[in-house]
Amino acid sequence: MSREPFEAMPDVMDAKQLAEALQISKAGAYNLLSSLDFPTLRIGGRKLVMKNELMEWLKSRTNKTS
Repeated sequence: MSREPFEAMPDVMDAKQLAEALQISKAGAYNLLSSLDFPTLRIGGRKLVMKNELMEWLKSRTNKTS
């Protein structure tokens, strides 16, 4: 098993790939990509997310208990 959960995913993901990576619906992925606090990369009319930015965003929202 890989240590990197999204290792097989491309470095830049579209909504379909984001949905697959997070196991959410495509509509849910579009909602994330439209959120003001989500690290969305806009190229032309496309909304994308860089894998490393996604990982940082997820880490910043993970509850850490010690």
